[in-house]
Parts: sequence; C-alpha cells; structure tokens
Amino acid sequence: MSVETDVTKRSESGWWEMVKIVIQALLIAMVVRIFLYQPFNIPSGSMKDTLLIGDYLFVSKLSYGYSRYSFPFGPNIFSGRVFGAEPKRGDVVVFKLPRDNSTDYIKRVIGLPGDEISVRHGIVYLNGKALPRKPAGFYIPPANGGPTRKIAKFRETLPNGKSYTVLDAEENGFFDNVGPYKVPDGHFFMMGDNRDNSTDSRATYDVGYVPYENLVGRAEIIFFSAAVDERDALHWYAPWTWPFGIRWGRIFKLVN
Repeated sequence: MSVETDVTKRSESGWWEMVKIVIQALLIAMVVRIFLYQPFNIPSGSMKDTLLIGDYLFVSKLSYGYSRYSFPFGPNIFSGRVFGAEPKRGDVVVFKLPRDNSTDYIKRVIGLPGDEISVRHGIVYLNGKALPRKPAGFYIPPANGGPTRKIAKFRETLPNGKSYTVLDAEENGFFDNVGPYKVPDGHFFMMGDNRDNSTDSRATYDVGYVPYENLVGRAEIIFFSAAVDERDALHWYAPWTWPFGIRWGRIFKLVN
C-alpha cells in the first residue's frame, strides 16, 4: 500500500467519523426536543413583565406527560395524555390554541376544572374570593424615542401560595369586568400577566377554556434574551449590536 493511499483512507475515515458524530448529535437533539425540552420564543407582550418579547425559553414536556400535541404536527395517533399530570395554579404553560389546535400560546394557569372565575375592576375572584393583590411599583416599557410611560405593577397571590407580578395598564380596561366563568371538566382557565394586553381564556370567542389535551408543557427557564423591540435592539445581521442588544440579566432566569 502506498503512502498516498494510506493518507487518503485516513482522510475518508476522519470525514466519516465526523459525519457520524454530527448524525448522533442531531438524533440526540431531536429526541430531547420531542420528548424532554422544547425551545420557544416570545413574540408578544401578553406575559410582561414575567416574559418579554425576545425571550427564548425551554418548556418541559415531562411536566404534564404527552398528548398528540406534544409532537410535531400533532399526529392523531392517540387521544388523551400518557404519563399525565395536571398543571398547578400559577404554572406558566405553553398550549395549542383550542380554535385551531396548531398555534402556540403561553399563559398562566389561573383556574382548574370546576373553578369559577370573575374579574371585577381588575381584581380576579377565584371561587368567590378575591386574589390578594398588592402594589409592586411600576413597569417602564422601552421608550423607543417617545415619552416614558409607567404601567402599574401588582403582586398577585393564588390560594396555593404561588405569587407573581401582573401589569394593569388601563383602569377598567376591556377585560377588567368580566365573568363569571365556570371551568369545565378537563379544561383550564389561562390568563396573561399583562392583563390589559392579553387575549386569553377571558376571550371566550378566541381562546376560551383550554383542554387538558392541548397542553404542550411548562415554561422552565430563559436560556437567551434579545432586546428586539427596543431602541438599542439586537440585529443578527449587525454583530456590533449583539453585546448591547442581549439582555444578559435574563439569561438562565427561571420562569416564575
């Protein structure tokens, strides 16, 4: 065997090993994405200031088990859930929009099956009792060159002790006096933390009650965040904006 032939075989062997490593890595990533953790990004401000536009987060599919909507394209291979566990009040959940079973939404679980929910003057009533709500300062959105605006922020607490902040941008807004809603069996009542700018279960004509089967998973951690809706926004085509457009303080922040 010539030296040239030996070098050629070693080169081909090296390339084949690299191809195998790439294939294995892709298979592992696919398994993780389908069965364990799926990445999502936040395209709207309905969950401010818990989640911001430009946040990228991992959603745990293990939390509630698997339904047809846990998998790409929602194949109709079985009904119900396998290894199912119900969400708790206060969980931040990704689910498929009931009216089309394909669009991903992310909201907070407020009502469980059998609960009755009403909203009066912006205060949520759960089974006849008002959820405690205390002032928590203000959320100041990006000005983008315009006037600075302060949005009232409150800390809301559920009966199980789960506490989180909500925004009240408009006194007596469109959804500030609605209900009562009676959550059917096998369904959940979802609300966005940005209460005056969230289309959620209060909008029975659009979202309504969310079937258990439509849950995809629980939001766990923000792994990346880019200021895409601000004056100093990150632009992927402009590397010089990256250090300033990344929200470093939000990376690896747990979703509360």
